[in-house]
Amino acid sequence: MELAFAHFSSLRISAVTSFRSTYPHQTKTPIKPNCISSEHLLKTSNKFPSFGLYRHRTGFKHASKQRNFIWASSQIGAAGSDPLLNKVSAFRDACWRFLRPHTIRGTALGSVALVARALIENPNLIKWSLLLKAFSGLLALICGNGYIVGINQIYDIGIDKVNKPYLPIAAGDLSVQSAWFLVIFFAVTGLLIVAFNFGPFITSLYCLGLFLGTIYSVPPFRMKRFAVAAFLIIATVRGFLLNFGVYYATRAALGLSFEWNAPVAFITAFVTLFALVIAVTKDLPDVEGDRKFKISTLATKLGVKNIAFLGSGLLLLNYVAAILAAIYMPQEAISGFYRFIWNLFYGEYAIFPFI
Repeated sequence: MELAFAHFSSLRISAVTSFRSTYPHQTKTPIKPNCISSEHLLKTSNKFPSFGLYRHRTGFKHASKQRNFIWASSQIGAAGSDPLLNKVSAFRDACWRFLRPHTIRGTALGSVALVARALIENPNLIKWSLLLKAFSGLLALICGNGYIVGINQIYDIGIDKVNKPYLPIAAGDLSVQSAWFLVIFFAVTGLLIVAFNFGPFITSLYCLGLFLGTIYSVPPFRMKRFAVAAFLIIATVRGFLLNFGVYYATRAALGLSFEWNAPVAFITAFVTLFALVIAVTKDLPDVEGDRKFKISTLATKLGVKNIAFLGSGLLLLNYVAAILAAIYMPQEAISGFYRFIWNLFYGEYAIFPFI
């Protein structure tokens, strides 16, 4: 035994002493001298120099740490190995934030609800061929939404650095040139989709929405400077135009002429007032930047607390009116009111012939 471990006497003593101190009742297992040669142990010691007699206990830990180190190194290398890929990923993230995803969700949900309403009313006219047209319409709406929120960010860089420094242009994650490229792409793509798929009337409504979104942000109009004009534009685009346009386009795709009915009139009225509440309250966190750049909003004029109460009151009124309309108001009265609004835009009165 002493011959077999002559080269490792110091290591053997320290290892055994440590082991015995840890496990005082552990009995020493006899080792046969002729089972393991000194040459074999020397080779093993070169591979695992710190293991000694109890390499089977510590060897697994060492191998596990080594594997973890290799895996971590490979992950770090993979993350930083392709600068071009990282730049593409950063640009994609900036574009997504540039689109303001929460506005896309509202646009998508509103359009899907109106399309579903039209299909429920006419289930016998549903065709799978209309699915592609529906998706193209949703893409056009997202493009229009991207144009409106994008043009606003381009002309509000200074304000956003105070109010919303996380937005991509204000944060320096997206250049102004790239932003202009994106908004032009959104506007042209959306117009082409609508013009080739939904006819002149829906195209004119789409252009009206883009025009209102433009004068909201772009000098010399910059209607966002005027509180009443600003929230009327938002309520019109987000509320009436979106709901009316989607429902009209869906009925046209089904081969039907447009007509108001109580459910659609109810949805349009509710969403329009809801958009009005959003327009009134959206400037509450932006008071500091709006005052600095002389942007007149209801929040800067009347105070944050008063506008918060006003928005909450309007929202509560909207829900109460919706409940009362569902219980007491005849469907013919609701349809008649919105038929009158329709005639103002497109019917026999035609006081807005430019649409």
